[in-house]
Amino acid sequence: QAQLVESGGGLVPAGGSLRLSCAASGRTYSSRAMAWFRQAPGKERVFVAGISWSGSNTDYGDFVNGRFTISRDNAKNTVFLQMNVLEPEDTATYYCAAHNIIGASSPPRLPRDYNSWGQGTQVTVSS
Repeated sequence: QAQLVESGGGLVPAGGSLRLSCAASGRTYSSRAMAWFRQAPGKERVFVAGISWSGSNTDYGDFVNGRFTISRDNAKNTVFLQMNVLEPEDTATYYCAAHNIIGASSPPRLPRDYNSWGQGTQVTVSS
């Protein structure tokens, strides 16, 4: 099972950018689809972006509108989320997750399909 550690969160003004990183340990990481979710206080955990194990397929939440890019470096066991044109509505805790199935060609959107989670990193966007 992968162990995941997120970093890169912080406080930025509206219109700014952040790059989140998720460092994974565990021998099967490179064979699993990975995803970023976010959760604001009092709200459900929401799919932000996902990437297949090979990096060839990506998917994004409808609210992303081309502002975010997910990528991965399997040689470094790391997945990234580049976030641009941030809005106050993007304020949330962002979580990295590893799919519970090895070798999936597409990243699923439901939290229940992921069985390894990081501790989260806080992103706050000021207006």
